[in-house]
Amino acid sequence: MGTFIVLAVLAGIVALVIRSMVRDKKNGKSLQCGGDCGHCGGHCHYTDVH
Repeated sequence: MGTFIVLAVLAGIVALVIRSMVRDKKNGKSLQCGGDCGHCGGHCHYTDVH
């Protein structure tokens, strides 16, 4: 029974992470760079791409 509870909790966490990633993608954010080159030190070259 404990195995199923742990599995359900992990599945819920994974679902929340995927939902957050989809929401960020719809808002124009990418996984590699959020478009804030001040935050990533300019390594993402966001301004060069867009």
